[in-house]
This record gives sequence, structure tokens and C-alpha cells, in this order.
Amino acid sequence: TDLYQRFAQLVPQLEENGHYNIDEKRKAVTLTDKGVEKIEQLLGISNIYEEQGIRMVHHLEQALRAQTLFHKDKEYVVKDGQVMIVDEFTGRLMPGRRYSEGLHQALEAKEGVEVQHESRTLATITFQNFFRLYDNLAGMTGTAVTSAEEFEKVYNLEVVVVPTNQTMIRKDKPDKIFMSEQAKVKAVTSEIKRRHEAGQPVLVGTIAIEKSEMLSAMLKKEGVTHEVLNAKNHAREAEIISKAGQRGAVTISTNMAGRGTDIKLGEGVTELGGLFVLGTERHEARRIDNQLRGRSGRQGDPGESQFYVSMDDDMLRVFGGDRMKKIMEGLRVPPDQPIENRLVSKSLEGAQERVEGHYFDMRKQVLSYDDVLNKQREAIYTLRRGIMMKGVWKEAKSGEQDLHERIQELLAEQAEQLVATHTAEGKPEQWNIEEIGEVLAAVSGVALAQVRAKLDTARNDGTREGPEATREGLSRVATEILTTRLAAREEELGAETLKQLERSASLRAVDTHWMEHLDTMDYLRTGIGLRGYGQRDPLVEYQKEGFQLFQKLLATIKATVVEVVFKAQAVKTEQEQGVARHPVAASVTTSDQQKPSATGQTGAAAKTDSSGQLHNPNKQVGRNDPCPCGNGKKFKKCHGA
Repeated sequence: TDLYQRFAQLVPQLEENGHYNIDEKRKAVTLTDKGVEKIEQLLGISNIYEEQGIRMVHHLEQALRAQTLFHKDKEYVVKDGQVMIVDEFTGRLMPGRRYSEGLHQALEAKEGVEVQHESRTLATITFQNFFRLYDNLAGMTGTAVTSAEEFEKVYNLEVVVVPTNQTMIRKDKPDKIFMSEQAKVKAVTSEIKRRHEAGQPVLVGTIAIEKSEMLSAMLKKEGVTHEVLNAKNHAREAEIISKAGQRGAVTISTNMAGRGTDIKLGEGVTELGGLFVLGTERHEARRIDNQLRGRSGRQGDPGESQFYVSMDDDMLRVFGGDRMKKIMEGLRVPPDQPIENRLVSKSLEGAQERVEGHYFDMRKQVLSYDDVLNKQREAIYTLRRGIMMKGVWKEAKSGEQDLHERIQELLAEQAEQLVATHTAEGKPEQWNIEEIGEVLAAVSGVALAQVRAKLDTARNDGTREGPEATREGLSRVATEILTTRLAAREEELGAETLKQLERSASLRAVDTHWMEHLDTMDYLRTGIGLRGYGQRDPLVEYQKEGFQLFQKLLATIKATVVEVVFKAQAVKTEQEQGVARHPVAASVTTSDQQKPSATGQTGAAAKTDSSGQLHNPNKQVGRNDPCPCGNGKKFKKCHGA
């Protein structure tokens, strides 16, 4: 974690447009040659992209992103010594969620809190594919219409508009558009104060925590009593929202403002025009703006809503500000003079539609790539569920098989592949029989001399009948060596223990290698876009290479299962008070030597009687008693763990 802290100190020394360039639309930051030189100078190395320095590039890129693209009290907050992500749509904290690939660690280093270790991905799925797992899919929301195209294309769901219970009489005024942020904030403060003094309740919507706190400071200067509702004080949300419709109430909120609740109007508020909703900025998605408007004018109540926007707002600046600025300059609008112009408002909505389209395309692309991984995910989880729940091996091509029978088949497959690999070229006398023998001896644990003798006999017997017969003979002998060893293991451990061992080994192989496969697919996804420069479709390339990687994954899982079943020791351990808490009482250790047991001796920790019941030889030792092994620790902290 030291490198994260080191780069958190170096990156602030870089300057935008000199050392790096920010692309806000793509949410990306790129180092310039000058920036690379500056970092190399600060680090005291000649080339950061050399093999010795390449690990530095990862830390540099994440520190740069953390410094330039992520802002405190907007994308995240610092609470209780931790960096917590803020959901950009709801404005709520997302405890337990962390950015991947070291970005979260870079943010922790930037904010000076404890840098936690990077996590590994155990499983991954997009929201879209998660929802598709349900047999039936439906929902109700007041803002589905603006996303109707996405519902139809992604989920094949039609959006139907249900009429309101009472006629909606809220007045939605056209946006007030200002040339500068400063003029807009001044006008917002003035409008809030005016309505507050008249007694009309006001709900102010902001897009970030920092904006809500800045506006709060300005209202304090004006002497306007108000409440602030954001991710930092969401615990009081119900209390704040319950009072938001009372006479003279002013509530400043991020996007979380009482979504899905009715803000009850206080006495005399109806005559004043109901709740006034003031949006201080347009969101990138129209549905978020509609949700804010929807706090007012519910159940036939009167209400009013209006957005105040400026040319400096992020959404306009990044996605359409230039064109709109030209329109306003053409109208010769003074900086502090707002306009309510249908042409400008239409242009503003057009900008929002373009933003929504841009992000929909991004989500569609992510989904296209995840669809490739989704097929692999389904296959792996079908396999895993079969092993765990039924003790069966389930693959698409082979169907459902008893796990023990499938492992016997795997032995034959492994043997055939091994022989085929080392007998593919040349005449039989040139084949690498030596290597076949060494691998078989290593996998099975059978003495090398014994394996060699059997293979030599098979080769000599088959030589007279030709290469193919020789190859078949070698495969047959290799399979016999492995299956005989499996039968010996069954006799050695007992059928039930071997069954448990096979299940444990299979689950562990699936979990371990799937986790590694997810990382590999992630790396492939990161760089696959470059194939487009070679006139090749990146998605097609990802499908092809992803398929090859998945076949390799299955082969690796099978090889690992065989190896662990042959080499692991199954040690039965009795749980507390002689009650097993898991149906699989065998724990797997990858060594040919037996491990010390809960008694501190070598051998089985628990013995089994004819009924299959486990008995603990150390039953009389209490959990808090000194461990019999004599190291001074409590039994529960030592061999009783």
C-alpha cells in the first residue's frame, strides 16, 4: 500500500493541459509525454514503462484518476475513517461497495485514511443479467417513460402509462437559464428567500453533496432557516421529509429527497400554491429530474417546479454547452439576466437525450461483453451447483453424471491427452515415453520405475501393429495406472470419505480457477478495443478468445480435481460437542503426509464407529482449557480451532 501513498503525493505536482489531459465525456484522463517525463524525474527512474517500472504505471494511472475525476462529497464521502461511494442517482451512501483495480485504494491514499488491501473478485454479474435470472420481470415507477427504449431492448418489456389517481395540477415552469454559475446561485438564493418569507415551502434539489452544503452556507448568510438532506445525514431523512411541506419550510436535498413518499402539505400551504420544487441543475438523466418534480403536486395537490441552470453546469458544459452558449450570445443576454426561451429549453432537453443515449450505448456495450461471460457463468454455476447439492458433475455436452463416475472418466481423458501430446510427432521410437511416465508418476504417486515398466511393455506389444495400435496401448496402460490408483485410494480412505474428498476437491478447483478466470477475462476486456485499429470487431475477438480461455479453464479444473483427489489427505474433524456443522466432514490438505490433528498427534483427529458416528478422543478438553499439545494457548485457539 506504500505505493498508493507515494503516488498520492506525486500526482498533485502535475498540471492539467501540460502534464495530463482530462476527457470529461469519457471520464478518462491521459498523461502527456511531458507528464511522463515529470513523473520519471520525481521517481528518479529513466523509463517508467520498462519492466522494472511497469508496476508503477498501474499506481500512477489510478492516482491520477482519483485526483482528477473523483471529488470528495460528490462521487464519495469520507466517514468514520473510510472512503464511501455515493450513488450518483440516489445520492445515498453505498457502504461495503468499493471501486476495483486499485482505484479505491488510490482514493484512500488521496484522503489520508488507512489504505486497505486490494480485494479479489469471487463472482461478477451485471444488473441486467442478474434481473434476467428471474422467471417473471415487471415493475412500477413514475419515471419509466424516458427509459422505455432501454426497457424494450434489454428486457423485452413494454412501458405502459397508468393515469394518475387525481388530476395533476402542478405547474412545471420552463427552465431559467443563466450565463454563469455565480449569477444562477445568486438568483436561486433570492428566489428561496422570497418564497420562504411568503410562507410557501420550498424543496431545493442539488446533484451533489458539496453543492447542497455550499447553498446551505449562502442561505445561512441570508438568515433563511432550512434543513439539509444528503448522504451525510440520511438517518434523519424521514423526520426532515415529514416537515418539508409545512408553512415556510426550506429543504435542501441531493437526489435522495424522499423518493416514493408523499410530502404532506401543512395548513394554509394549498392557498400559497403548494410545495415549490427548485432544481439547481439538470441531471444527466431526465428521469432523475422528473423524480424531483414529482415531490410536488401529488394526489391532486397544487404545486410548482422550475429548474435553474447555467452554462457552467457540468452536464451542459460537457454535452452541449457550446451550441447553447452561441444561442444566448446571439440573443445578447446579460450575464445576470435569466432567459426562459423555448428554443433554449428544447436544446437543453436535446442535450439530456444525447447524454442518455451516450450512457445507454455504454451500458449496451458492457452488456454485450457480459453476455459472453454470462454463458460461461451459467455453465460454471450449473457445474458448481450440481457438485454441491447432488454430488453430480453436470456439463452441457455430457449431461448429469455421478461425480465418482465422472472422475473415473476424467482419468481416462487425462491419460489420452497426455499420450496424444507426447506421441503426436515422429515414429514410435521417437516418442517421448519418458515424459509420459514422469507425469503419470507425479500425478498418481505410483513409483516411476513401475510406471516405466508398464509403458515399455505397452510400446513393445504395439510396435508390430503400427503407431496407432501403440498409441492406443499406451493410453490404455496410462488409464489403468490412474484408475487402479483411484481404486487404491478408495480402499485406503473408504468409499464415503473418498466421495467427500472428491466433492471438496471439485468445489475448490471450480472456485479457485473461476476466480482467476474472471481476472483474465477482465484483462482481456480492457485491451480488446485496440483490435478495432486492425479492422477487427473487438466484440467478435472477445467472443473467440473468451471461448478459448473458457475451454482452458475447464481443462485446468479437471486436471486440478484429479491431482487433489490423488494427493490430498482427508482428515475428519469433529465440530464443537461432537456435532458436525457441514455435511462434508472432510477437510482437504495437499500433502502426502498426514497433518497434526486436534489431538496434537499425527493421524485422524476423529474415529468413526460402525454407525458412521464421529468420536473425539479429546472430548474431555474444554474450549477454554489449555491445549494438550503444550504450547500454552487455549484449546479453541489452537488445535480446537
